[in-house]
Amino acid sequence: MAKLTSDKEGVHILVDVLVHKGIKRVVVSPGSRNAPLLITLAREEQIEHFVVLDERSAAFMALGMVQQSGEPVALVCTSGTALLNYAPAVAEAYYRRLPLIVISADRPVEWVDQDDSQTIRQNGLLGPIVKASYVLPGEILQEEERWYANRLVNDALDTAVRGRKGPVHINVPLREPLYGLQSYPVQLPRMMETVEPASVPVSEKEQKLLEQFRQCRRVMILAGCHLPDEHLEEALKLLSSLPQLVILWETPANVGRDYGIGTIDRVLAAIAEEEKSAYAPELLITFGGPLISKHIKTFLRKYPPHWHWSIDRSEHPVDTLKVLSAQVLLEAGDFFSWLAGKAETGDSHYASCWYRKKLQVTQRHREFAERVPWSDWKAFSVILPALPEGCTLQLANSTPVRYAQLFEYPQVGRTDGNRGTSGIDGSVSTAVGVAWLNPGITVLITGDMSFLYDSNALWNNYISPRLKIIVMKNGGGGIFRFIPGPSDLPELEEFFETACEVDVEGFARLHHFRYFYAAKAEELQEILPDFWTLTDCPAILAVETPREANAEILKSYFRELKGDYI
Repeated sequence: MAKLTSDKEGVHILVDVLVHKGIKRVVVSPGSRNAPLLITLAREEQIEHFVVLDERSAAFMALGMVQQSGEPVALVCTSGTALLNYAPAVAEAYYRRLPLIVISADRPVEWVDQDDSQTIRQNGLLGPIVKASYVLPGEILQEEERWYANRLVNDALDTAVRGRKGPVHINVPLREPLYGLQSYPVQLPRMMETVEPASVPVSEKEQKLLEQFRQCRRVMILAGCHLPDEHLEEALKLLSSLPQLVILWETPANVGRDYGIGTIDRVLAAIAEEEKSAYAPELLITFGGPLISKHIKTFLRKYPPHWHWSIDRSEHPVDTLKVLSAQVLLEAGDFFSWLAGKAETGDSHYASCWYRKKLQVTQRHREFAERVPWSDWKAFSVILPALPEGCTLQLANSTPVRYAQLFEYPQVGRTDGNRGTSGIDGSVSTAVGVAWLNPGITVLITGDMSFLYDSNALWNNYISPRLKIIVMKNGGGGIFRFIPGPSDLPELEEFFETACEVDVEGFARLHHFRYFYAAKAEELQEILPDFWTLTDCPAILAVETPREANAEILKSYFRELKGDYI
């Protein structure tokens, strides 16, 4: 039996290995130089393909699919600047540890720098933001080139999912003619497997870690961005019962729904300067991606632990807090399961100290909520508790993800955001990719500038009717009124906030979304039940708040958490 597909044998080898390595999805963008790739993928029934014109949006959509499924997704573009449009999403994938397989068509090497159209220096172009870069042979003329192409693709796909997961780049030079067809026999390609190392600390290191743990009466586990993991969740629940240990988790960590402390910023705000040393850990254990909270980073840098263990399979140690003492090259679930089986109860009140402070600040939070005027803060206090049970929440940068850290909403199934690089680009496209695979409701909360920046995400054929987008229509750039520095500059409005009127209703009408609008708390509460209702169409809700008042209300909130009533 034979299969009729592109006559470029290197492309046939590439796609054949993709199939047998279990790649299920590919997001492609139209082009001419990548025609052999498009033809071969279109005729491959075992890989689901998505065609998205805008490469930047396509890449973030693929990122969302990886995030939701936990499985690698391939990206295919034509030659030239098309590849550059992938860069923001690839950088996000690199720092979020998500395995994107970037495949770019290219011109033959002899035409680079020869003023040939759509020809740039593509080899290694994404080098700093991928785990590895590969160039397939331009033509397959002999058996060694077949072996070489097969080996490169095997290596690339294994590298993407080995150790610290991340994106890889495969560049494919292709000569004209590009539209020829050829039949290939259907047979299993040569496959290379990677055998993972042991899932517990090796014996010579184990005792040292345990000795440090047992010496400490104050242990803090701090969780950054992480994909949901039941194995990890079970282990952390066991450890959370230890009186000498407290677990602090950020919203995108996807742990701690019924243990630990997720509202880190509001609890830290209530700790007086003279008592902070009592809350500082002797041993800090971190896992997951980059932290959102500047408050916790500032606190731990000022009151550093004696030891800091990073549970991270990265090839390079991540020393964010400048006191790293050990990097443990294990998956977080494996490590904490091991630790839970070895840890002993200590004589300490460290955890109860944190939980008492949490209870105290929760009361202040509720009192503030009762009298706060209409603002971003008030809107989030209405939206987050009303999120549908089990929904998937996507949080855009910059202010939505920060406001979300201040509230509790345990009914949400999982929470994610593009916090690898923390850019505002791509949040809508990522949510589109997530929603397409998510069988339940996907809710994106985004600012108006971020929504506008990525509005091309709505211009494709893969918008799930289960997608709900909430646009905080606050004039954009509100974070610059809150952070020190730009808030005091005369250039604030023109150069930092770049405020403009975003016609959310116009976008909704253009792309056939149901449209909702609220500018008061009462309106918002009344609208939300209908907004959450599933129909044949996705929905957008614009929530308009006072641009200039939002920052002052947020500042007053933190003053009240400290007990400074004004």
